[in-house]
Amino acid sequence: MSNWKHFIAAVLLGASTQAWAAPILSFSTGPAAQVGSTVTYNIAIDDIADLYSYQFSINYDARYLRALNVTEGAFLGTAGNTISGVLGMETGFIDFVYGSLLGPIPGASGSGLLASITFEAIGAGTSALSFADVIFLDSVGDDIAGLTALSGQGVVLADPGGPVDVPEPASVLLFGAGLAGAAALRRRSAGARA
Repeated sequence: MSNWKHFIAAVLLGASTQAWAAPILSFSTGPAAQVGSTVTYNIAIDDIADLYSYQFSINYDARYLRALNVTEGAFLGTAGNTISGVLGMETGFIDFVYGSLLGPIPGASGSGLLASITFEAIGAGTSALSFADVIFLDSVGDDIAGLTALSGQGVVLADPGGPVDVPEPASVLLFGAGLAGAAALRRRSAGARA
C-alpha cells in the first residue's frame, strides 16, 4: 500500500508543477497587401521562460517587399527596461534585429510580441519570410534550449487599378514556334534511328 501512496504523490507533484512547451518564434502576417501600400508583419515569441536578450536576422523576397522600419514589441519590456534596434536593412535582408533587458533582473516569461516590421509592397507575389542567426539568451547568459523558428510568408496582390502583366501575342507565337520546332526535330531524329 505504501508504494501506491508514493506513486499518487509523484503524480500529483508532477501535475502541479508548471510546464513550459518549447518556445516558438514566428511571423504573424495577416491579410494580403496591395502593391503600393505598406504592410506590418509582427514577430511573436510563444512559451518562453526567462528571456533576457535576443537577436535574429530576416530574409525576404525583394521582388515583392522592401523593408522600411523595425519597431520593438512590448513583450521584453514586461520584465524591465530594454534596449533594442536593428543594425541594417539591405535588399532582401534585415540584419541583426536585437533586444535586451538592462541590469541584473530576471527575464520575461510567457508569450508576446517581440518586434513589428513595416514593409512596402512593391510587386505582386508571395514572399517567403525566414529567420537566420537566431540567438535567445536567459538572464544568466545561457542559450535558451529548444527554440523553434518558424518561417512565414507575405502575400502581395496586384493593384486592382494598375496594369496587369499579360503576355504579348508575339512572345506567345515565338514560344509556340519554338515548341513546334523542337517537336519536329525530335520526330526527325526518331525517324533517322529507325
